[in-house]
Amino acid sequence: MVFRIEVTPQDIMASRFAISPLIVTKHALWILSGRREVGPWRAWVDRVREPYERLLVTQPGLAPMVALFREREYNADFPAPPPTGVNTPFEAELAVVRATPVARAHTEIARNLEGMPRPPRHVVDLLFSPDVVRLFADALQATWDEIVAPAWPRFHAIMERDVIQRSGRLATYGWAAALDDLSPRVRWHPDGVIEVLSESADESYRLDGRGLLFIPSVIPVGVGSYLETHWPYAISYPARGTGIPPETPDGLAGLIGGTRTRVLLELAAPATTTALVALLGLSLGTVGGHIAALRRAGLVTGSRTGRGVLYHRTALGDALVNPGQAT
Repeated sequence: MVFRIEVTPQDIMASRFAISPLIVTKHALWILSGRREVGPWRAWVDRVREPYERLLVTQPGLAPMVALFREREYNADFPAPPPTGVNTPFEAELAVVRATPVARAHTEIARNLEGMPRPPRHVVDLLFSPDVVRLFADALQATWDEIVAPAWPRFHAIMERDVIQRSGRLATYGWAAALDDLSPRVRWHPDGVIEVLSESADESYRLDGRGLLFIPSVIPVGVGSYLETHWPYAISYPARGTGIPPETPDGLAGLIGGTRTRVLLELAAPATTTALVALLGLSLGTVGGHIAALRRAGLVTGSRTGRGVLYHRTALGDALVNPGQAT
C-alpha cells in the first residue's frame, strides 16, 4: 500500500527545507526507548542512557508519550508539529505544542491507540487527563535540555549540509534528484507523483502549489509524514552523513594525519567550512588550513553555492578513503 502526493512544477518553487530541534528530540526518544535501532549513535545513546532513565522517573509525561510510538502507523502529531521556519528555535516549537487544545490532543491520542495493545490503566488515565499537553511538553523540554541540546551543534551541522545539497538538487534538477536516496520507501514517478510506501490504506493528496516541507533528522528513524489539513504537508527523513564513522582509519591517519583524515571522512557528504567546524569541534582557521592542504593535494574540491563554498571529495579523495572501491 502507498500514499501518493501529486505535485506540479509550481510546487518546486513553493517547497522548502526546515530543521526542527523538536522533531529530533522526539526521534531521540525513539532510539532511547528501544523502539528503533540506534544505528550510528550507539556511543551517544550509551552516554545519555543514565539521564534518560532519570527523566522516566522525574517526568510523568515521558513514559506515556513513548508508549504511543509505533512504526508506519499514525502517531499523534501534536507532540512534534512540523516547523514553520528553516531554523525555528526549540522554544518556539515547544510553544506550539503547549498551545494545543486538550480536546484535539485527546482526539489524536485516541486515533494513535487504535489497533494498539491497551496500555495500563494509569497510563490511559494520564493520556486522557486535562494535563496531558502540559506533561508531554514538560517531558520534551527536559529531554531537550538534558540530552539533545548538548549534542545539537553536531546534529545541526549534519542536517544543514543535507539541506544545502538536497535543496540545490531540487531547484536545479527537480523532484527526481531531490528524492534520490531519500529512503527506499519513497519513489518518484515522472507523471508528477511522489509515492511513499505505507502500512495503512492507499491515499492520495494534492499539493496544489503549496509545495512540500522536507524535514531532515539526524536520528535514523525512517520516513515520517504530516498530511493532516491543519499542518503544512511535510515529510521527515534521515539526513545523509549520520553514518560517517567517528574513528579515523589508522593507515590513512598515519599518511595524512588524523584531523585531515577526519575531514575527508566527513566530506562523504558535501559540507561548508562552517559545518565542518561544528562537526569536528575545531576553529575556523584550523579547518580552513586543513581544507586548503587537502585541495592542494587534489583530494578535495569546492563549488560555490550562494555566498559560501560547498566542499566535497574528489575521485582521488574517494579512492584514498575507500581503497577497496577504487577501480
